[in-house]
Amino acid sequence: MINTNPVRVTTILSILFLFAVNIFAQVDVPRSTKAITYPLDEDVSVVFRGTTRFPRMSGNAKIKRTKKNGTEIKLAVSKMPRPFELGAGYATYVLWAISPNGQIDNLGEIKRRGFFEFDSTISVTTPLQTFALIITAEPHFLVTRPSQEIMLENLRPSAKSGRSIPTTTAVQYFGNSSDYFRDARTPEIADINYRKTPISILQAQQAIALAKYAGAEQDAKDELQEAQTFMNNAENGWQAGREEEYVDIAARKAISAAVQAETTANARREAREKRNVKLRQDAELRDAEDKYADAQREIANLRDALAGETRSLQLSERDKVNYVNQIKDLKAENARLRQEAEDARIQLAQIQAKQRAIEEAQARTRKQEQLEANSGVLMKSLSRFGAVDKTERGIELILAEDYWSGIRVSSFSDSSDAKLSGLAEVLANSPDYNVVIESHTDNSGTPAELELLTEERARAVADKMMSLGVTASRLEIKGFGATVPIVPNSTRANRAKNRRVKVVLVPNI
Repeated sequence: MINTNPVRVTTILSILFLFAVNIFAQVDVPRSTKAITYPLDEDVSVVFRGTTRFPRMSGNAKIKRTKKNGTEIKLAVSKMPRPFELGAGYATYVLWAISPNGQIDNLGEIKRRGFFEFDSTISVTTPLQTFALIITAEPHFLVTRPSQEIMLENLRPSAKSGRSIPTTTAVQYFGNSSDYFRDARTPEIADINYRKTPISILQAQQAIALAKYAGAEQDAKDELQEAQTFMNNAENGWQAGREEEYVDIAARKAISAAVQAETTANARREAREKRNVKLRQDAELRDAEDKYADAQREIANLRDALAGETRSLQLSERDKVNYVNQIKDLKAENARLRQEAEDARIQLAQIQAKQRAIEEAQARTRKQEQLEANSGVLMKSLSRFGAVDKTERGIELILAEDYWSGIRVSSFSDSSDAKLSGLAEVLANSPDYNVVIESHTDNSGTPAELELLTEERARAVADKMMSLGVTASRLEIKGFGATVPIVPNSTRANRAKNRRVKVVLVPNI
């Protein structure tokens, strides 16, 4: 029998067991059982009730309390399901005695008999006189707290003599709510493992997993390694065909060592957490002390500063009149200097503006002279493409009608491509000129049609120039229709003259 220290679950007068039905989709239903007070030397029979999930389970106990041996319990159970059917983490069943004051005793393991539903018996003793009996599914037989998977619980007792047996109604109790049973790392037991693997090895696997879950890999490495060694011995012995007793002893050593590793890990983790709390508290205390010392120093500094300010104030009061007069004089002087500085700034700005204007005019003059000097060469280059003239606006080039494929179209003739390419090259190499493209035609047609035609022709020339490298920002197009004839539209020859595109190179000065 394994005893734990008394656990105060609550301070009300009875033990109410809320048996939360397992985590596999059952509804949590509050349930209660009775703590029975067993009289001395009285043969008592107790029937056990199973859960609704496994209604075929049943149990019956013969219980007698003696002066010599304490309370003797002989329990028989039947139709017990396989533990792993309850979920990951369950490998066996344990009988518990729980007293009204919260003491929890692991009375022992209910060993399986067979591979499916099984019957079993257990005979144990407990020093307790008043207690409730429950059977729970557990990872291994050395657990110290019952899980929430309660399989059987005692009902009202009956004495062989017919006397009334007192019972006690109880406090709330929820069992071990560890997340281990819901953790993805918890080993699951397959049906084939349950049938072929010794139950003690399955329990050892769960015990080692529980130790790791508690952090034994970090906080109890030696103890965990010892448990793993025993586990390996048990598995190797089983696989080698050693006798069942040898395998069972090695596996139970592994369970015991794993429980020690789990206990050690929990203790060391709690100790570390307490140390960390203490370290944080000490650090906070030191920080508070440092802040207090800083505050005291700041107060002393403020006192010294206040004393100094007070002395300075006393001295300044005596010189107040002189300071006021000096301030007035300084303000007047500052105003005069500010005015002089403003006047100087304005004068400097004016001089700089004049200088910039002179420099800009000189630059324009130089550029104009340069353009004028090079205009002859440029006009000669342009003369290959049409009639060239120099006017007040700039250099004007007249593109004849033969650039177009027809009189009333805006598409170029086949022969114009080479000339337009050459013209674009000249314009692209003359970046100091903006280019105004003006299109005119004769008066044969409506004003709207003629204006649209000239605009399309001007746009066609501009697009052609841009496609051949002339920057778009230098180009400007205008379509005048028939509004600006150079001769009357009275003859066919005159109308041909009026149908023209004028390319004006305007100096960009």
